[in-house]
Amino acid sequence: MRIAIAGASGVGISIAHELVKSGHSVFILEPDEARLRPQLIPDARWVHMDVCEVRALEELRLEKFDVVVAATGDDKANLVLSLLAKTEFGVPRVVARVNDARNEWLFDESWGVDEMVSTPQLLASVVEQVINVGELVRLMPLRRGDVDLLGIRLPSRTHLAGKKVGRFHFPRDGVLVAIVRDNNVIVPRPDDALEPGDELLFVANRSAQEELAALVCQNSPKAVNDTYEAATNAGTTPLDSSESNLLH
Repeated sequence: MRIAIAGASGVGISIAHELVKSGHSVFILEPDEARLRPQLIPDARWVHMDVCEVRALEELRLEKFDVVVAATGDDKANLVLSLLAKTEFGVPRVVARVNDARNEWLFDESWGVDEMVSTPQLLASVVEQVINVGELVRLMPLRRGDVDLLGIRLPSRTHLAGKKVGRFHFPRDGVLVAIVRDNNVIVPRPDDALEPGDELLFVANRSAQEELAALVCQNSPKAVNDTYEAATNAGTTPLDSSESNLLH
C-alpha cells in the first residue's frame, strides 16, 4: 500500500518503521526541516511540507495514496489533514492520532477520520495494567536502554499526598512527564498536587533511578523493579535495541 504519515516525531517514526518492514511504500511528511532524518528509515520517502496546505497535498498527489496517518503532536493539524484527505482527495482510509483526550469527540467521520488512536487513552490503559502500588517499575527502555520510562502508583496512604510537583527536587537526569488520574493524563505543572492513587510516569537515566526510587517510594530506598516481562504479558511489547532509538 501507499501510505502517507504526517509527523516525524517518535510516534510517526515508529509507525513508519513497522510499515516499511512490512513492505509498504511509506512517505513521511514533516513541516519542521530539523526533524527530517532520512538516515533513520532510508527506505521511506521523506517530504518537507505543510500537511495542512492544499497546494502541498496536491503536489504530493495525495489522491494516489491508500492510507493517510495524521500522527503529528498537534490535534488541530491532525483534524485538518484528516478532513482534507477524505473530502478533497478521497483517500480510502484515514487514521488520526489524538494528543489531548478532551478532543476525542472531534475525531469522527464528520472530520474525515476512519480510525482514531488516542495516545492518552492508550497510555492510561497500559499504566493501569502494569504499574504496581508503591513500587517504581521500568515500563519501557528508551535510547538504546540507557534511559527508561518508569512508573509508580501511589498507595492510599502515601507520604507524597498533597505535595506540589514544584516542591520536589528530582534527580538531574529524571523527569516527571505525566500524572495519570482517573484515566486522565495530566501534564504536570509546579502547582499540581499529588493524590493517593495517582500513577506517576518518569523518564530517567539508569544512573538516576536509585535516587528517584528513594524520593518517591513509601519506605526506604529500594531497587527499581524491571517489568518488561510483565508489560509483555499485559499486552504491550517492549522495543528491542533496534527500535528503541527511534523514540525521541
